[in-house]
Amino acid sequence: MRVSIIGQAPFGEAVLQRYLDDGIEVCAVSAPQPKDESRPDPLWKAATERGITTIDTRSLKKPEGMEQWKAAGADLCAMAFVTEILPDDIFHVPPQGTIQYHPSLLPLHRGSSAINWAVIFGRTETGLTIFWPDKGIDTGPILLQKRVDIGPDDTVGSLYFNSLFPQGIDAMSEAVQLVADGKAPREEQDHAKATYEPPCGEEHGQIRWHEPADRLYALIRGCNPQPGAWTMAEDTKLKIFDCQLTGQEEPGMPGRVLRVDDEGFDIRLNGGVLRVKRVQPQGSGKVGAGEWASSVGLKEGYRFR
Repeated sequence: MRVSIIGQAPFGEAVLQRYLDDGIEVCAVSAPQPKDESRPDPLWKAATERGITTIDTRSLKKPEGMEQWKAAGADLCAMAFVTEILPDDIFHVPPQGTIQYHPSLLPLHRGSSAINWAVIFGRTETGLTIFWPDKGIDTGPILLQKRVDIGPDDTVGSLYFNSLFPQGIDAMSEAVQLVADGKAPREEQDHAKATYEPPCGEEHGQIRWHEPADRLYALIRGCNPQPGAWTMAEDTKLKIFDCQLTGQEEPGMPGRVLRVDDEGFDIRLNGGVLRVKRVQPQGSGKVGAGEWASSVGLKEGYRFR
């Protein structure tokens, strides 16, 4: 079976390598074309190094790009981490159609920030879906799904790289084999149960210290590593990343600093204490929380608002 890939980033590169390892003929790859001397996308770079036909993803929206895609002669297309909204005509070019990876148990968490919202909402389980894309956003029939636990301290980063990434590669491989064997399902989603959330951005990451500790902790984990949950330290925005929620009960107002040491600082919450280990001050890179606290003279008793 001849397969084409639309994708980008390390996930797209890993899917390409897995297909080649599986003995699948990859006849074309569409990824973001590098501009000038910029660092090339990993999937684009991997495809060009192997002599595979490469097509800029944005060009698929134009007639010349569509013609190139048709000329590749793929039997099936696999979409591996695609952020462009593409015309649905593209999906029907290969005679076997197109399959797509999505990091949630559709119809839950449609949209580009599926992992973020699953964590932010405090879910204990999520998963991944390989589905047949259509005109809607993540609305097409389901080919297969895999369930993944969300641990109490999981962040978006740990959930993706430890579970959804590697299991997603396996699922993309399994899906192609099912199509090749003529055993690939097309189960309609239950649209009545669908949820759709917007891209998770700065406006969603504000920490409100009065909220219950578990909800606040879920927000911080669900914004790590992007976009970063934030609070104000005087007149400067401070993003909080690596941290841990303890079950301690200590007196004080929510947002009050209880302790400061070389490794970080503790903040009193409604229902626990937050141990902050890594932060990002506005206009700077990420640093150890203790280092930042020392640089600004953070003291016990200070209250974030």
